[in-house]
Amino acid sequence: MCLAVPGKIESVSGDDPLLRTGRVNFGGIIKEVNLAYVPEANVGDYVIVHVGFAISTLDEQEAQRVFGYLREMDELKELEQGSP
Repeated sequence: MCLAVPGKIESVSGDDPLLRTGRVNFGGIIKEVNLAYVPEANVGDYVIVHVGFAISTLDEQEAQRVFGYLREMDELKELEQGSP
């Protein structure tokens, strides 16, 4: 199953808007994510990520609610697979 998952931006790098990336924390799992679609996103913000691209921002309360649902469904294991 392919999900869009919330994560918290830990750091941002790159000046080119199309190549801007962030290290995003998905409940303890850190992945490198393209931030081209969310130019307004900064360190500390929560984003929804799908196939390596942040596609929107959301508030912390909503992100925590989604994490809870994913834990209940046991879907967070998919994040642990593959390289960071």
